[in-house]
Amino acid sequence: MATTVVLGGGVGGLVAANTLRRRLDRSHPVVVVERHAQHVFTPSLLWMMLGRREPRQISRDLGRLARKGIEVVQDDVRAIDPVRRIVRTERRALDADFVVVALGAEGWRGGIPGLGEAGYDINVLDDVLRLRDALAAFRGGRVVVLVAGLPFRCPAAPYETAMLIEASLRERGLRERSEVDVYTPEMLPMPVAGKAMGEALKGMVEGKGIGFHGQHKLAAVDPGRRELTFENGTRADYDLLVFTPPHRCPAVVAEGGLVGDSGWVPVDPGTLATAHERVFAIGDVTAIKLPVGLMLPKAGVFAHRQAEAVAENVAAAITGRAARRRFGGSGY
Repeated sequence: MATTVVLGGGVGGLVAANTLRRRLDRSHPVVVVERHAQHVFTPSLLWMMLGRREPRQISRDLGRLARKGIEVVQDDVRAIDPVRRIVRTERRALDADFVVVALGAEGWRGGIPGLGEAGYDINVLDDVLRLRDALAAFRGGRVVVLVAGLPFRCPAAPYETAMLIEASLRERGLRERSEVDVYTPEMLPMPVAGKAMGEALKGMVEGKGIGFHGQHKLAAVDPGRRELTFENGTRADYDLLVFTPPHRCPAVVAEGGLVGDSGWVPVDPGTLATAHERVFAIGDVTAIKLPVGLMLPKAGVFAHRQAEAVAENVAAAITGRAARRRFGGSGY
């Protein structure tokens, strides 16, 4: 009997747990630790922003995993001992033969003065519900879509957000009374995809009359004056602020000694193995340097593929087969 503990019930964690359960008989426990009772499919939050989805349509009760023979521990992870493979939650300790860390990246509003009191975070369900109401009540003005810091989750999301809001304003007859602008520290959108793709996406955005302001690193937000200040001295006002915050590795992962110089978990890029035996990390919590010198983006498609590779290899190790899956870095 070998127990695998998966930390996190996001895309990577769910794919890892489900793949393991399909590959192993039930004598080998698979446990998911997740603080929330429900999984929210975050790629659909932008559709919810426009009123085209309801929370019930993009959420699932994690308790349903029990039907498949996956144990769910709804609790906060308080400590990770990667040497002894012990995970401590608020209420119990879990001993594991294999650990898969899939705790994601935390939005860090407190990292920039004033950001926590301003605008709406496109990654957070409650914020997006409030944003939906704010957009429905919006009658014209300046909408700013802001990338507040690097790195951030889902490199395409800010540009999809801007274009969906612009389309909504056109549909409602408010476009002539409104401005939509994107501010980002990036030189071009989605730099990891290359200059040609960045310029193409910038052209797509600007072709819709959306202003693109690259190389603008946020310094502070004044919610009272509705003003952004950037490190290059530029200031920008807004009537409606929609943002993706800076992201950082969860503190419990850093405290467990899993984090490297980048501030994220270094892993073997093919196997996702950490420096600790039988401890793996997948998804947004990791740092994987690409041959071009940039880091692999923090996106669900990569977490999904990484989870499959790790689960297949863990299952092979448990059943005595040779590991043969590698994450190739592909995604779309």
